[in-house]
Amino acid sequence: MKSKKYIEELRGMTKEDVKSRLRDLSEELMKLRFRKASGQLEKSHVVRDVKVKMAQASTVLKEASLKQ
Repeated sequence: MKSKKYIEELRGMTKEDVKSRLRDLSEELMKLRFRKASGQLEKSHVVRDVKVKMAQASTVLKEASLKQ
C-alpha cells in the first residue's frame, strides 16, 4: 500500500518536481552502490527500494507526457 500512496504523491507533483525527485533518487542510488561496494551497506534491500521508486517516477513522467 505504501507504493500506491507514493505514486499518488508523484502524480500530484509537477513534471519538474518529478524530474527533480528522479535526479535525487539517482544520486542516492549511486551513493548506495558505493557503500555496498565498500562493504558499509548493512541493509542491501534499500538499493532495490530506490530502484523501484525510480521506475515509478519514470512511469509517472511518461504518463504525464502521454496525456498532453
